[in-house]
Amino acid sequence: MADYEQILSDTKDGVLTLTLNRPDRLNAWTDVMHNELKHAIVTAGSDEAVRVIVVTGAGRGFCAGADMDVLQGIQGGARDRLAEIEETPSDLRDLYPGRFGYMYACPKPIIAAINGACAGIGLIFALFADLRYAAAEAKFTTAFAQRGLIAEHGIAWLLPRLIGEAKALDLLFTARKFTGAEAAELGLVNAALPTGELMGNVQHTAHHLANMVSPRSVAVMKQQVRKTYFQSFGDSLAEADAAMEESFTTFDFKEGVASFVERRAAQFKGR
Repeated sequence: MADYEQILSDTKDGVLTLTLNRPDRLNAWTDVMHNELKHAIVTAGSDEAVRVIVVTGAGRGFCAGADMDVLQGIQGGARDRLAEIEETPSDLRDLYPGRFGYMYACPKPIIAAINGACAGIGLIFALFADLRYAAAEAKFTTAFAQRGLIAEHGIAWLLPRLIGEAKALDLLFTARKFTGAEAAELGLVNAALPTGELMGNVQHTAHHLANMVSPRSVAVMKQQVRKTYFQSFGDSLAEADAAMEESFTTFDFKEGVASFVERRAAQFKGR
C-alpha cells in the first residue's frame, strides 16, 4: 500500500474507503491530493481484493475546492508526487481524457459520500463518481464564476447531462450555495441523508455491491453506460448483444443462475 500524505486508505470486505484528510482546510484540493487519489483509484481498479471504492472527507468537509495557496502558485513541487501511474488501456480513457477520466475508466464502482462542504474542483471530482450520497445539510457550490474562472475539467459537458441545461446553467452562472437536500431534488446526488446516517447508508450500499452482485456485470454496465454518449442506439444495442453472448460463457453467469436455483448466496468472482 502506498504511503499517502493527504488521504487515508482502508480496505475491508471488498470495500476500499478513501478519506480526503486535510480537515483543518475542509480537505481543500491540492496536486498531492489529486495524485494520491488517482494512484489509489487506478491501483484499486486491478486489485482483486477491492470491488467497490468509497470516497469521503475527514472532519466537517468533503472538499471545499482548490486550496487558495495552489491557485496562487505557491505550492511548489507538489505536482510530481505519485504523478506517473501506469493506467490500463481503456476505451473509456480514450473517450474521457483530462483530469478525471481515470474515474470513468476504473472498472470498479465509485461512490462519493459527501459529508460536508463540496465546492469547485471537489464538486467536479464528486460528479465523476458513479453514485453520490450527501448529507442533507452539506453545502455545495460550483464556485467558478465567483473566482473569475470558467466551467473546468469537463463539468460543462457533464453537469447538463446529469440535471439538465437550465439547472446546470443556474448553478454555473450564479455559483450560489445549495444544500445536499436541494442537490437530491436536482438529481445531482442519488439521495440526501441526515449527517449521522450518511456513512452507514453508503457502507450498506457499498457492501451490497461488493457481495451481492457480479463485479464483472457492474464493470461491463459501467462501460456500456459511459460509452452510450458517443454511440447511436443501434451501435449500443449491437455492443450489448455481443456482451450478452460473452456473459453466457462466464463463471459469474453460471454462479448467478446456480445460486438462484439452489437458493443460496452467490459467490461471484468477477470472471
